[in-house]
Amino acid sequence: MKTIKKAVQCEINVKKSQFICSLFPTKTKKESKEIIQKLNEQYSDATHNCTAYIVSDGEGFDDDGEPGGTAGKPMINVLRKNELHNVTAVVTRYFGGIKLGAGGLVRAYSKSVMEAIGKAEIAEIEEYDVFKITFDYSHIKIADSEVRNNQLTTINKDYTDKVSYEIVSGDNRDIEKIFDKYQEKISVEYINKQFLEKI
Repeated sequence: MKTIKKAVQCEINVKKSQFICSLFPTKTKKESKEIIQKLNEQYSDATHNCTAYIVSDGEGFDDDGEPGGTAGKPMINVLRKNELHNVTAVVTRYFGGIKLGAGGLVRAYSKSVMEAIGKAEIAEIEEYDVFKITFDYSHIKIADSEVRNNQLTTINKDYTDKVSYEIVSGDNRDIEKIFDKYQEKISVEYINKQFLEKI
């Protein structure tokens, strides 16, 4: 599976209409909707802001006033064809005065997303089990040593009254078993499954 590493934007002009495609890496519907809302505000003067997203908890698309099936659906089809996940596409259209017809709209919205994907940095992603280990500051050396020796990947570190790392294993090692011998010093908690860049 693939995603994009960072947001990209691309612009094309078709018969005087301007199409601006903004692509964002997003993990959840909530994130997608926040980005869509933000762009609706940013481009509030646009004729249409059409959207498509594929994220961990679902997918969706919206024609935003374009004839049914001419914008959002072709956009999501391009994302699917490129096997992209955890991504949100918004195509902003400023109407140039010449009607494109249904076929022309499908081609314009598809091309807009394809051009943006062409500019994007693509990353391979996989689903991993994410665990959190929590320990006192005095046990940082032990935790770091086990993470290093077992080739675990730390995706987040938090230093508050205690230290906690969010970790994953690239080859599905039993993380709970690794820290079993430190029960008094290091607590292990399963958090969830997440799509992350391939480890």
